[in-house]
Amino acid sequence: MTLLALSSSLSSSSFFCRNSRIHFSPVSRLSYLNGNSKLTIAPPQFLNAGESLRRFGVPGKFPRVRLRVSTRCEKENAPSGGIEDEAERFARRESTMPDRFRYLTKEAPDSPIIWPWFVALGFLVYAWRAVLFELSNWRKAAFAILGFVGDLSKFALALVFHFIGDPITSLISLVETAMYSVRAFYSGIVAYTPVRELTTVILLASSVLAIGEAVEPNSISKQPYVVTIAGLVGYAAVQSYISEPFFWTVLLGLYGYSRLIKKRDDVTSALPSAAVLAGVGEPWVRVVAITGYLALAMYHNSTKTSSEEESQNLRRAPPMPLLAAALAIGVRLAAKWAGYRHLTWMIV
Repeated sequence: MTLLALSSSLSSSSFFCRNSRIHFSPVSRLSYLNGNSKLTIAPPQFLNAGESLRRFGVPGKFPRVRLRVSTRCEKENAPSGGIEDEAERFARRESTMPDRFRYLTKEAPDSPIIWPWFVALGFLVYAWRAVLFELSNWRKAAFAILGFVGDLSKFALALVFHFIGDPITSLISLVETAMYSVRAFYSGIVAYTPVRELTTVILLASSVLAIGEAVEPNSISKQPYVVTIAGLVGYAAVQSYISEPFFWTVLLGLYGYSRLIKKRDDVTSALPSAAVLAGVGEPWVRVVAITGYLALAMYHNSTKTSSEEESQNLRRAPPMPLLAAALAIGVRLAAKWAGYRHLTWMIV
């Protein structure tokens, strides 16, 4: 009976340590070791084991002993017999999970704390308002600087115009007038270019030029500027920019310049004037100009010696008046075709 009570008492303490060593000694409940200052605690169920045995009716035969259970527990899976920490065993208390499964346990996560975020949000809002206030100050300063620079530029411009304002204004007006004139000229070419008349002018003028080149090679390339001036004078006469007497005077002056100053022959000197008269003159003037120039070319060819013949340069550009007339015809036809295609697209 006594052994049964003792075993039951010992088995009830198995939750505390599996490999506990029981020491029987008459020491007090708390014993201190001087060597390594180890504290030994006796569980309450073993403190008066002798008193428990006397209650079974066997007084005096059992000495008053006190059982002491050492709390040093050897860990089953500790390498090379290491001893587990006593505080860890005390924290586990009545845990019955084997040591090899303890790594599977996880601590439940705590619920997130939200209120600190509101505090941080308040500080962020305050900081952002401070940044916006500072940026607004910088913007005002930048606008003030730009305004000062603008006023200074206006003052400098006014100072410049005070001294040379009239020439600058005249130059601006001249450029504007030139731009509007070019625009009006181009619009007139696109809208009112007489294709048939210009084609006739090109054919007749080219005939006269071909006669002059056949009799006197390089007669056009020798005087490109004179030919161009003659073409411009003819255009001015057609548009009524100059009077007819002035037109005849200019043509006569061009012939005299080539014949007397440049010392050219009669065919080369009369070529610009004859080409202009054949292109823009009245029908009877065209007939007279072509016939007279052809007769002059035939006479000059009959009196020319073989030593005066020159080699003809085949690589030369056409005269500028004829090139401008051909370009005007091309612009007019292209604009007409584009307008027709546009209207066709709009109708479809």
